[in-house]
Order: sequence, then C-alpha cells, then structure tokens
Amino acid sequence: MQEIFRKGIHLSSLSIPIIYAFIERWLALSLLGCLLALALILDVGRYYVPAIRQFILNNFGSMMRQHELDDQRKLLSGATYVLLSAFLCVLVYPKIIAVTAFAVMIVSDICSALIGRKFGTMRFADKSLQGTVAFWVSACCVVGAIALWTGAPWQYQLIACGASLVGGVVEAASIRLRMDDNFSIPLSVGMVLWGGILLLDASVQAAILQLLG
Repeated sequence: MQEIFRKGIHLSSLSIPIIYAFIERWLALSLLGCLLALALILDVGRYYVPAIRQFILNNFGSMMRQHELDDQRKLLSGATYVLLSAFLCVLVYPKIIAVTAFAVMIVSDICSALIGRKFGTMRFADKSLQGTVAFWVSACCVVGAIALWTGAPWQYQLIACGASLVGGVVEAASIRLRMDDNFSIPLSVGMVLWGGILLLDASVQAAILQLLG
C-alpha cells in the first residue's frame, strides 16, 4: 500500500512534461530551477540541520526509502533527482524529446515497479523481467499517445519505442549502475531518441524537432 501511495505521488510529476508542453523553455527552466534549488537546500540541509531533518521526517519520512534516510551515505532523495533530471532534460533536449523522455520515466517507472513487485518472478539485471516488459509496453503507449496528440510521424514512434527499450534496461540495471533511475531513465531515453532522430533525413528530422515548438 505504501508503494502505491509513493507511486501516486510520483505520478503527480507527470504535470512537469504536460505543463512544459504549453510554456516557453525559459519559463520552464526558471520554475524548475527554483524548485530544484529549494529541493537541494532541504535535501542537503537535512543531513546537517536538525530542524530541517525533523521537518522532512515528519512530513515525508514515511514516503522515503531506507537508503534515502541513510546519514552515512548522504544521498539525495528521489524527488530531488526528479527535479534535477527534469531541469537537465529541458536544458539539453528539444521540447518533444524532453517531454517524451520525462513522460516515459514517470509512467513506465510506476508500471515497472507495481507489476514487478506483484508479478515479478524472473530475474533481469537488478529487477524482474516482468517489470521491464511492463516498462517497455507502457512506454510505447506513452509514445503512441504523444504521437497521436502531436501528429508525430512514424519515425518518431519507432525511434522513441527503441529509446524506451534502452530506458527499460537502464531502469533494470539501476543498482549496478549506481544511479537513481529518476535521473538515468529520462536522460538515457532522451539521448537515444535524439541520436536516432539526428540520423533521419533532414526534412523528417526538422518535422519531428519542431513538434510542440
């Protein structure tokens, strides 16, 4: 039940790519930059300022994983990694790529976790094969929804589904990669998607990259 509640909170992050699709890049960076700065202050401060730590524990402690509460390792929380990856995606990638990569991360990470925990029986990397399949299938659904919404060509859908497969593998190997999957998934999906688009004919490439402005 706690995991479902945690993923429900995580789902609210889907508002980031949805809002970004309708606003200018500079405004998105400004908003995300402010939120990221606040998150970093609270996240780092909780290890050194007792009052901040108590505030975090009282309000968010039940939703945090054990490794996020480890005073020795002093790791950032998943929420901070979400904001960090969102900021970097908006900063680095064209809008259609940032929106796709981040939406895939939010929806498919949730599907992977819930299906993997409930039905995962076959090991794949650090997670389960069932969870990874759920990640990829749900990611393809996200890609299809974005394509239907934006009128993206089939080349976008094909490359984005391939990039999502890479994202699923990265998510499954997150422990051995020693990277928070809220950070590694969108950046890897965006990198592969952008690289694939750049290999297309110039006219198709331009048509895709101009989607969402």
